[in-house]
Amino acid sequence: MKAEPTSSIVATPDTAATAASSFARVSLLIYAVLIVYASWYPFSGWRDMGLGPFDYLTAHLPYYWTGFDIWTNIAGYAPLGALLVFAMHPRLRPRWAVLPATLAGMLLSAGMEAGQTWLPTRVPSNLDLITNTIGAFTGAVLGALSSRYFLLESRMLAVRRRWFSGEASRGLVVAGLWPLALMYPQNHLFGLGHLVPPLSAIFSDLVDTPLDLATTWINNAQLSAEQYWLADVIVSACGLSGAALLLLLLLRKQAPRRAIVLVYLLACIAIKSLASALFFAPQNAFVWVSPSAVGGILLGAMMVAGLTFAPPTAQRRLAALALILSLLVTNAVPANPYYISTLETWVQGKFLNFDGAAQFLSVLWPFLAIWFLYHPVHRKHR
Repeated sequence: MKAEPTSSIVATPDTAATAASSFARVSLLIYAVLIVYASWYPFSGWRDMGLGPFDYLTAHLPYYWTGFDIWTNIAGYAPLGALLVFAMHPRLRPRWAVLPATLAGMLLSAGMEAGQTWLPTRVPSNLDLITNTIGAFTGAVLGALSSRYFLLESRMLAVRRRWFSGEASRGLVVAGLWPLALMYPQNHLFGLGHLVPPLSAIFSDLVDTPLDLATTWINNAQLSAEQYWLADVIVSACGLSGAALLLLLLLRKQAPRRAIVLVYLLACIAIKSLASALFFAPQNAFVWVSPSAVGGILLGAMMVAGLTFAPPTAQRRLAALALILSLLVTNAVPANPYYISTLETWVQGKFLNFDGAAQFLSVLWPFLAIWFLYHPVHRKHR
């Protein structure tokens, strides 16, 4: 008797249309965490001021507000509403997900405002709740209207299936967060994961004495200009090569791999320059450019070009190694005096909330990337 061939399951357009979007759900989780961090930043001075957490709901509307605050709240919660609609697919059709997405955004905002009751530097506001809810509703409506382009019949999905592997959803989220993490000013160009400032602040509060852990680790030794230069080159090269190799892991062989990585790196540099112009001054858009940063970019680019066609296992291990080395040097070397003087010119002003989220993301990203690089999905794919 002749055995029947085993059948394999192939993803068809119909099954793809009804599949849940891992990209949307992971993005929703990360974006919600950023909202929590931005709403309660700087997470210090918690105390009871004799007010109930929801007293702000029945208070008068604030007397002083600006159009910038209104549009910032709406724009901040609009992506949340859209991601909620996308994440509910296929359990709820996009048009039926608008109301639950709006309610979820409103509840999150209500919780964030209630928590601000115990923060002396923050003021809970019913106007913020209203505008945040409007933003979540606006984003949910836009998400429902555009769902066919992002979930059902999207050319973007066709390109994603053609160029990226089927397990690339988590990696695409991590890769997409890298340019956003670079927006916060760093001691080194790609020196993300700088744990020393927050840890130094925590220990300084515990011992009631200003403490810089990086200086303590090297026994108060003063580094020379050449040592600072070498550290900047190492961190910049390792940070760039780690992120670029992570992106290469997601690409199929038939994809224009070098072109995609080049566009990705150029877009990151453009976003970094735009952030510098917004946070400091337009004439300081390229304040991050230095001989050591340029040297790190060139060295990292040569490393990535040579590893473009390396086996995926080698790319994954070298990417993790580069990010770990970047973390070690970033946290072991004291802050460059030039970097400290640059931060003194940074007037945060209305970007205080965004500053908190950007700083949190800049610290979190390397650990998120290393988590992905060691995720079991790579062993299953291999």
